[in-house]
Amino acid sequence: MHKLLVVIDYQKDFVDGALGFPKATKLDDGIAQQLQAYLAAGDQVLFTYDTHAAHYLETREGRGLPVPHCIDGSDGWRLYGKTQEQVCETCCNRQIHTVRKVGFGMAPADIVALASELGEVREILLVGVVTNMCVISNAVLLQAQWPEAQITIDAALCASFDDSLHEKALDVMESLQMHVLHRGA
Repeated sequence: MHKLLVVIDYQKDFVDGALGFPKATKLDDGIAQQLQAYLAAGDQVLFTYDTHAAHYLETREGRGLPVPHCIDGSDGWRLYGKTQEQVCETCCNRQIHTVRKVGFGMAPADIVALASELGEVREILLVGVVTNMCVISNAVLLQAQWPEAQITIDAALCASFDDSLHEKALDVMESLQMHVLHRGA
């Protein structure tokens, strides 16, 4: 039985870069603490990286969100702050997995490959940004892959640039029988 911490797109461009917003900066300590706790317990950690090419503005997403961000290899593509420092300290750790995604959610092939690598997962905790876009998309995909796993979203370690959409996304995830912790914290 595995526990999995999923850190969704906690990258510089979503925190203090092209699409950054103040609430995202406040998540760093808590995400880094969760990361440290999962690694110390021998549990698995997955980082999703929003990853775009130079032609991002020509994509469907880029036409709808015309702000270049998370361009592969750029400074804005990298993880943010203490979370990045934790990963650098454990860069060769076999507990850490990464998925580069070109849209809001991971590609089905990436989820299948991850499932093959991890095997049974019973508990999944999601943290990161943006709650109403990438967090909810990946929560649904993970629930489809591991239908018996308990999916939990730590609302205090997720954020959106829009508080109303953050709350609505949490409502939807609860309606999908996911647990939401620390709501309103």
